[in-house]
Amino acid sequence: MNNEYSNEHLLYLREQNRKAVFINFVRIGILLFAITLWQIAADLGWINKVITSSPSEIIKTIAGLIKDGTLFTHIAYTLSETVIGFTLATIFGILTATILWALPDVSKVADPYLVVLNALPKVALGPLIIVWAGAGVKSIILMTLSISLISTVISVYSGLCSVDEETILLMRSFKASKIQTLKYAVLPASCQSIIGALKINVSLSWVGVIMGEFLVSKAGIGYLIMYGSQVFNLNLVMAGIIILCLAAGGMYFLISTFEKWTIKKGWITRK
Repeated sequence: MNNEYSNEHLLYLREQNRKAVFINFVRIGILLFAITLWQIAADLGWINKVITSSPSEIIKTIAGLIKDGTLFTHIAYTLSETVIGFTLATIFGILTATILWALPDVSKVADPYLVVLNALPKVALGPLIIVWAGAGVKSIILMTLSISLISTVISVYSGLCSVDEETILLMRSFKASKIQTLKYAVLPASCQSIIGALKINVSLSWVGVIMGEFLVSKAGIGYLIMYGSQVFNLNLVMAGIIILCLAAGGMYFLISTFEKWTIKKGWITRK
């Protein structure tokens, strides 16, 4: 009987591995097809290369940035701002959500303000942030926080509040304090929601940093894109977008890897 279960389990794992390989193959195939079609369309004149650029021109532009030594400086500038903004938004977001969970009356008062602040177009705050913090890194970090913090608070708070009420009642029956309930019941049950909030926070942090660099920066990926658009160098603009996609994708991959590690450790389970 055990051998039968073992064989069935091995067959299941092999099938899952085949599906994973097939999905990755299709993903890469679609990407390569799109890039090839883009290059062919540009070479044959189906599209205007001045406006749409082409993969070969983008590669030449990136190679030029590497050659003159500016590419990695711009990447480091933007990446450091994003990591700082992401870290601050995550820490303050989780702390704020925890406080709102622990103080239901405060959460009821804060709820409409959170909704309004989350719906507010953050770019409208740009001029105010520049006046308050100056045209520098501080403004970019504040712009990032204004975009990602409220979303993090709402996501984490929703996860904390979604914990099974019976679990909370069980902890209360054992005379557990708020801190004990949070530590031993709520946070473990909310790990999946917190990881989800981190994934959202990654993308929003990149949005905030790029918006900030559009407004005030003199270096960074956002600066490259803005400068390229001002001088109508679409190759530079597209190169900046590709670099941005790779950097953002790499950071998202790290969060996904962390999620898989927590699943492996048994901290969370896939739903």
